[in-house]
Amino acid sequence: MPDTRAPDRIKPVIGIIGGSGLYDIDGLEDKAWRRVTTPWGDPSDALLEGTLAGVRCVFLPRHGRGHPLSPSHLNYRANIDALKRAGCTDVLSLSAVGSLKEELPPGHFVIVDQFIDRSFAREKSFFGEGCVAHVSVAHPVCPRLGDALEGAARGLGLPVTRGGTYLVMEGPQFSTKAESALYRSWGCSVIGMTNMPEAKLAREAELCYATVAMVTDYDCWHPDHDHVTVEAVVRVLLGNAENARALVKAVVPALGAERGPCSAGCDRALDHAIITAPAQRDPALMAKLDAVAGRVLAGG
Repeated sequence: MPDTRAPDRIKPVIGIIGGSGLYDIDGLEDKAWRRVTTPWGDPSDALLEGTLAGVRCVFLPRHGRGHPLSPSHLNYRANIDALKRAGCTDVLSLSAVGSLKEELPPGHFVIVDQFIDRSFAREKSFFGEGCVAHVSVAHPVCPRLGDALEGAARGLGLPVTRGGTYLVMEGPQFSTKAESALYRSWGCSVIGMTNMPEAKLAREAELCYATVAMVTDYDCWHPDHDHVTVEAVVRVLLGNAENARALVKAVVPALGAERGPCSAGCDRALDHAIITAPAQRDPALMAKLDAVAGRVLAGG
């Protein structure tokens, strides 16, 4: 039988995925860039590893340094596998977004708790033919990480809202005005291109995951949208990146203490998810799943 036990005590390793404008992390000690090979291909970039306030951290620039990769061309599976392979237990995802609500202006941070996935050109699961698994993502964000991020953001005096739905579109084009109005009618808070299937894959890899959505501008529904200049968006983007670095430096120490298993069960998401009988599992796929699903596959 698979060993579905989670360790009694966990020494956290904090993974950080940087979005647009965030290609490194300030304050890391003993830092070094390290290339990681995964069975799913190459991640977006090397991993920047180091310690922050004595806590081991692993940083991955989602689009690569210099932003050579578009949202549709990111290897999401390789990115999550690489973080898991590097020992990460928790993942903080930082993402530039457009606002779908008047009360979420440029420069605002949203600690989202839900997603609507409208992407369609991406590999969305580590599992498939040869090993079928169905993982619950009803609550895709770890509330413990959300609590820590909210506390750190408010402590820094950052403009922040806790809770909201992130609409993930495929891109690379932005939405039409009709699409923007539709997403607003659904009650979505922000719109972006990168957090799916990232959040789903993090859950499959049994990683605690949370997103900070950083608003750069209003989406095209807003009457002032057409008057926003590229320079204004870049200025907000750079300001958001500076605030995001401060947020990471504030929240990592709060997450670094040894802890027990995740109270929300993020680190046990695969306990009852794999359906394929052991005798029917594809050995080649099993080998690729060594990092993300090794805990439950080790016993057969």
